[in-house]
Amino acid sequence: QVQLVESGGGLVQAGDSLRLSCAASGRTFSSYPMGWFRQAPGKEREFVGVVSRSGVGTRYDDSVKGRFSISRDNTKNTVYLQMNSLKPEDTAVYYCAADRSLSMSNNYGNYAYWGQGTQVTVSS
Repeated sequence: QVQLVESGGGLVQAGDSLRLSCAASGRTFSSYPMGWFRQAPGKEREFVGVVSRSGVGTRYDDSVKGRFSISRDNTKNTVYLQMNSLKPEDTAVYYCAADRSLSMSNNYGNYAYWGQGTQVTVSS
């Protein structure tokens, strides 16, 4: 079992940067690739990116590639989402979750142990 708590969201202007954190409890954190998803009002939850169990491999949605980066520190049971060059369309609630398929999936159906989310609002 893994419990996840996201933090670091806020209100920023277009072009700014934010770093989100996702702190995990439980001894199995390093057993899973960890993903970030986001959900804007009235829209479905969408994949942002995922980091491998070791932290070496990453995968991103095209909409954030080159602007966002995911990293993890298994000694701190924490995964990070660094977001640069933010755009108004990045406004959403951001969630982290564990990929139980172990395949670095982009399908939210393969994820579990969702956190409560953290709001990111980007003004133009």
